[in-house]
Amino acid sequence: MSTPCCGAKPAPRVKDLEALTTVYAALADPTRLRILSLLGEGEICVCHLHASLDVPQPTASRHLAYLRKSGLVEARRAGIWMHYRMAEIGNPVIASVVQAALHALTHTTIREKDERRLHVARKVS
Repeated sequence: MSTPCCGAKPAPRVKDLEALTTVYAALADPTRLRILSLLGEGEICVCHLHASLDVPQPTASRHLAYLRKSGLVEARRAGIWMHYRMAEIGNPVIASVVQAALHALTHTTIREKDERRLHVARKVS
């Protein structure tokens, strides 16, 4: 199976195994996967994220902090709210892992429900 990261010559390398295990750990939680799935469409306010996921705001914030620490998510403050977006991933090997996970999520029913709730949350606010 050929992947875009391996098309370059020489093929890119992950300098240490810890970077790869950090990403896999971040992807190993259903709530974090759901967050990444929503953020794959663009920047979202934390207020809309927790409403979309139907989880308490502290739970969403805790998972977002984990994703930030792992380098998958970036944030900016706008007034009292934090807005989150996917981070640019410099290593093509790690980017391929994340892209594969995001693609797999497009085949789940929970993503459809989360997207519908996000649409409603944005309309309400």
